[in-house]
Amino acid sequence: MSEGFTPSQSVDVLIVGAGVSGIGAAHHLTTRCPDQSYAILEAREAIGGTWDLFKYPGIRSDSDMHTFGYAFKPWEDGQVFADGPNIKRYVTETADEAGITPHIHFKHRVIESNWNSDLARWEVTAKRTDTGERIHFACRFLMMCSGYYRYDHGHIVKFEGEKDFKGDIVHPQLWPEGFDYTGKKVVIIGSGATAVTLVPAMAGTAGHVTMLQRSPTYIAPRPATDPVANVFRKIMPRRMAYSATRIKNVLISIIFFELAKRNPQMIRNMVMKHIRAELGEQMDVDKHFTPKYNPWDERFCAAPDGDFFDVLKDGSASVVTDHIERFTETGIQLKSGEHLDADVIIPATGLEMLLAGGMAFNIDGQAVDPRQSISYRGMMLSPIPNMAIAFGYTNASWTLKIDLTCERVCRLIKHMQKHGYDYCVPEPPADIETMPLLNLQSGYIKRAEPYLPRQGTKPPWRTYQNYIKDMMAIRYGKLEDGALKFGRRDAQAEHDADRVAAAAE
Repeated sequence: MSEGFTPSQSVDVLIVGAGVSGIGAAHHLTTRCPDQSYAILEAREAIGGTWDLFKYPGIRSDSDMHTFGYAFKPWEDGQVFADGPNIKRYVTETADEAGITPHIHFKHRVIESNWNSDLARWEVTAKRTDTGERIHFACRFLMMCSGYYRYDHGHIVKFEGEKDFKGDIVHPQLWPEGFDYTGKKVVIIGSGATAVTLVPAMAGTAGHVTMLQRSPTYIAPRPATDPVANVFRKIMPRRMAYSATRIKNVLISIIFFELAKRNPQMIRNMVMKHIRAELGEQMDVDKHFTPKYNPWDERFCAAPDGDFFDVLKDGSASVVTDHIERFTETGIQLKSGEHLDADVIIPATGLEMLLAGGMAFNIDGQAVDPRQSISYRGMMLSPIPNMAIAFGYTNASWTLKIDLTCERVCRLIKHMQKHGYDYCVPEPPADIETMPLLNLQSGYIKRAEPYLPRQGTKPPWRTYQNYIKDMMAIRYGKLEDGALKFGRRDAQAEHDADRVAAAAE
């Protein structure tokens, strides 16, 4: 790849993805490392990532916006769980206010990257989605902010008899614009966050909505507004109120998670008590709402102000727990013998994970297999130099970890500048004991596990999934910790690199 590689643009930092993570990374660079040039490559035509992609009814955050929002930009909408368009507006506004938008190259899908050790540079190839043209970029540091799942489709399950069904089969990730389901019988297959969002959003407009699940998921009613945050806003300056609310919510989420791990039966009983209080004797809570797994073995689903339970109580929606035998012309035949009539079937069967947007990594022309990589502080991968990957929490708001990762990258860049280093690379010990990268048992994670990097059993190779511990280690911990190797290129390589940079200009 290096031979004849002439970049159209050479920058200090190249960011891949203009969603929540990419815009956050660019903002941290502009404020913490203002001398660093950067560019953002985005495959889509707009800012927003996930929040530009998903269009299905009710699309919203399942994390509270006081922690999902950026640390540097207060979320000032009163809603705790914001809808997709408002989140996209918030991210776009952040980019415009910070002067980030002009740095974005839209319709540029990154397909390959190569670390050139002689030049201590990344050579990155992107393909324009509109023309097919291949365009080359060079950078000193690469930040992967492209999320963790495929954008072209979700997890597709093939059901027997699909072609026999005479109605519409609509996948949430590929929701048709203007799709009209008014008065129709809708069956949503799945019990994850997407299904729990779709049910109350479609109920009332549809004739009836049925959520068909193989097994229950933990669904927790949560207030759609935060009364404590409202009080903070009345008595404190806006930034102080936002920070205080973030601290409160972070502490609550950590305490709840730790309790769930230490005393899962207590948390299970507490959740079931809330659901029984919501539904009374109207439904079989044990059958439809009591999962087989412990709390936080998979993510909780949030029901803002109990909206999911409200539509069950008013009869506009229902839950069926059963297994699918086959699709029929008029709906779904279940193994119990029951038949669900449907005009519309929505397979909300989960995501398909895809590390770094599927981009190929090479070092001096040799392919790197991510499955052989070890995660360093949940943000870098061995043996890849000068590359960070934005990967958020599984048990808390995604953005909390992204903010910490971006802070650490800025610290690394400034440290390398100060000491004349050209690269840093994680080097795990040869006898390192490893474990899966992610600690959830969710289907999309278990399906992807054989293709993902791994993590160690001890820090800095272990990811805590705890914001406070990570904050102390990532924000304040030593950079030269013995696990991250720093180095310099030779004089000839420096001359060649300057020549390449000059040609790009």
